[in-house]
Amino acid sequence: MTDLSHLSAPGTEIAVRVTPKASRNRVTVEDGQIRVYVTTVPEGGKATAAVVKLLAKAVGVPKSRLELVRGQTARDKVFRVSG
Repeated sequence: MTDLSHLSAPGTEIAVRVTPKASRNRVTVEDGQIRVYVTTVPEGGKATAAVVKLLAKAVGVPKSRLELVRGQTARDKVFRVSG
């Protein structure tokens, strides 16, 4: 898994591009863009919940410290690490 622990400081905003219905769950960095692939379908916030779980693990913070700033229903999302 991609190590994003350098983004764990409180107040850090993390922009990600989400690909739902992927073949497997993974976090990658492609051309400087963080990409999160999740196997879940984008309905009822399921994909976003899966993204939070994966991103929290990659960054090394509890899920409760990741807050969705924008992109609730979009593929491009921005999360903030709370203190």
